[in-house]
Amino acid sequence: MLVTYLEASRYLCETDSIFIGAALAVCRIIGAKISTAGRATGHSSAIPAWRRRIEERIANCAHRQVAFAGTNVSLSQPDITQKLKQRIAAWGKRIRRYTERSTRFNQNRLFQSDQKRLYESLERPMVSGTGPAPNQADTVAFWRGLWSEPVNHSEGLWTEVVASQCAGITAMDPVTITPDDVAEAVRRAPNWKSPGLDGLHHYWLKGFMALHNTYCLKSSND
Repeated sequence: MLVTYLEASRYLCETDSIFIGAALAVCRIIGAKISTAGRATGHSSAIPAWRRRIEERIANCAHRQVAFAGTNVSLSQPDITQKLKQRIAAWGKRIRRYTERSTRFNQNRLFQSDQKRLYESLERPMVSGTGPAPNQADTVAFWRGLWSEPVNHSEGLWTEVVASQCAGITAMDPVTITPDDVAEAVRRAPNWKSPGLDGLHHYWLKGFMALHNTYCLKSSND
């Protein structure tokens, strides 16, 4: 059955979808649990466990401080409420240092990948979905003016120079990938190494040997 679907697929993306479906079917048949956590959907925004513990301690200390303040018990020196205040201040500074360090780290990483986005975030907060929507007619006219109107481009003489310089270069021989090449490549790969964007491990590519020939054909066509 798997071979029938693979032969009907036209592109590698379709083959990957069939591959994922086959892996899920096997997991359901054998009763294996499927975890969707950690997929390629961006970094998790969950609060770290240590920060949650500190926030719980701060809340407990605040409750104790309020409880002591509402009693007429004479507290011994040093004052217990002062100790609670100092603990709350120390834990708050720890969270503040972490937040500042995390902000600097994210800004440095964004500066390396997308400087424009970084400067925009510094100038104004990132707000999406606000303001009136653009007019549909104006949007269509704008993009139609860019892509639909014929334009005569003058590439200049440099294209002819490059073409003449590359005329004597011998074309590379076509590379033919065989199923044995795919099998040998996946044989040396670890079974459960971190997967790529498709979320599939090498274990499945080793098990579904019918995919080897399909990948060879699709790679040659693409």
